[in-house]
Amino acid sequence: MTAAAVDVDRASRALLAGNFAIGCGVMVTAGALNDLSQSLQVSAAVGGQLITAAAVAMGVGAPLLAAAMGRWDRRRLLTLALLWFAVGHALSALMPSFGTLLPVRVITMLAAAVFTPQAAAAISVLAPPQRRGRAITFIFLGWSLASVLGMPAHSYVAETLGWRWAFALVAVLSIAAAWGVWRALPGGVRPAPMSLRHWGAALSNPLFMAMVAVTALSGAGQFTLFSYFAPYYRQELGASAGGVSFLFLWFGAFGLLGNLLLSRSIDRWGAARCVNFTLALMALSLAAWPLASSVTVMTLVLVPWALGCFASNSAQQARLSGSTGAFAPALLALNTSAIYLGQAVGAGSGGVLLTAGGYPALSWAALAWMALAIAVSVWVGRRMRAAPSGHG
Repeated sequence: MTAAAVDVDRASRALLAGNFAIGCGVMVTAGALNDLSQSLQVSAAVGGQLITAAAVAMGVGAPLLAAAMGRWDRRRLLTLALLWFAVGHALSALMPSFGTLLPVRVITMLAAAVFTPQAAAAISVLAPPQRRGRAITFIFLGWSLASVLGMPAHSYVAETLGWRWAFALVAVLSIAAAWGVWRALPGGVRPAPMSLRHWGAALSNPLFMAMVAVTALSGAGQFTLFSYFAPYYRQELGASAGGVSFLFLWFGAFGLLGNLLLSRSIDRWGAARCVNFTLALMALSLAAWPLASSVTVMTLVLVPWALGCFASNSAQQARLSGSTGAFAPALLALNTSAIYLGQAVGAGSGGVLLTAGGYPALSWAALAWMALAIAVSVWVGRRMRAAPSGHG
């Protein structure tokens, strides 16, 4: 099987749809948190721990499952991951209590730990070298689209019909995506597994680990507050169901715009500069957060954050893949874990702060995480410029 023997565009579209379904499932708890916490009779802080637990499962599972399933045929692996995701969300919608929902949610999200990094690995094999970067970027647009379309849809469905219907919608999307992946991908796609030498060398390099830490720190900053957007909008701003859904749509639309603008400028600006700029945009929103006293003002405050949100992760991916040579595959896998572990730390610490001090404390804690991410990122940039040939 060669790249020329398959329809790369068709495979790319199928994998984009798969990432869209996965992104919708990852974000559904945040969008449905108002009705979920009320229906299951838990606080928003307790309900938010579903995000923490799922993120831990994904963060730990991504590298472990990548190692365990490295020799699997990717057509079968990716299809089964989406079917697992569908079954898990269908079962989640039937759970009678928070105590029963939590373990089902954790097990379900292991599918997300498999699908997204392995989809990138699969398309890197299928696409010819001159199209590989574009193909990988294309399939990751599924996550941006999940924010633009999925988050507001899940929020509206949860606010009007209930959280169980929002979870059921993810199950339907996942089944459809599984069918598309099975139809579009050829059999026999098996990327070369990463060697233990590369894993060990990556983990023992302080500069590489600092680069990955930027992802974790910025994720912690974002999810300290992002996890509790829905109850914040309702309780602090008095937003209606339509207003909550609109704010998610607004955020997602500018997130997609930020990613598109980044793709046009990253080669000219450089990945490291783009990472720092997008982190600064998000810090600006967090600093201005206490000024947002209405839905109207909130739309303005959200714009810098949204522009930097997805763009920051894309720039980090480019920074890692472009500056770490043969260690890039291992570091990209670790970066995936850092994304999810940052979400876990942010949602978890945000829940503690919400219980102890209410919503006002969240934005300042989030800003502190983001400031630390910026500091580490700037340090990494200076070290790389000072020793361009010594960091690999």
